[in-house]
Amino acid sequence: MKATIQETLSRVPSYSLELGLDLTKENDRFKWFLASILFAKRISSQIAKKTYREFEKEGIVTPESILEAGWDKLVEVLDSGGYVRYDFSSASNLLEIATSLRERYGSLESLYAQAKNSQDLEKRLLEFKHVGPTTVNIFLRELKEIWEKANPQLSPIAKELASKLGLKEKELKLPTVESALVRIGLEFCKGRRCSACPVREGCSYPTIAGARSQPAPAPSKLRQDI
Repeated sequence: MKATIQETLSRVPSYSLELGLDLTKENDRFKWFLASILFAKRISSQIAKKTYREFEKEGIVTPESILEAGWDKLVEVLDSGGYVRYDFSSASNLLEIATSLRERYGSLESLYAQAKNSQDLEKRLLEFKHVGPTTVNIFLRELKEIWEKANPQLSPIAKELASKLGLKEKELKLPTVESALVRIGLEFCKGRRCSACPVREGCSYPTIAGARSQPAPAPSKLRQDI
């Protein structure tokens, strides 16, 4: 990996870090699970972040508080964050997930403890209704340095951007690299904001004026299975 790219990627904060979460703490790991559910919808990362902060502001960041809040309050919080496209369905989904987690495991930590390996961990998470592969990938990606059994498949967005930057797949497995690439892919590549991209100098598909002329992949593809 080129040193300049490595240094640049190391300065790109993960979404969990930007949200002020310390994933070494049990409570913050559930908060990140909640945020991952919000990020997984086909909605901008800015709206997902804003909506999560509304949940924080209201103190609705545990399975118990989600259940206590109830459907109407959850819809209100989702709308406050701009999550209006998925407000009704997301409120229902969060209630179902919180109920199932409490009834089957008691807590997210207990779910992890019962998982035999990384595949079993993913299987157990996927058994929650409305939790799909994208949510699981987002959630576990930032826990790889904390949970030994967290080992999700590499994100297609990260692999695509790594190819543009000339990075090898093994370099994607270095701490924080994949998360940084996903964030750049979503916030810069998707909107073709190449002139502001922190890794534009090393990219083989820049679209800024005067840059090399290779055609960039269609940005709509970058949202698939983040």
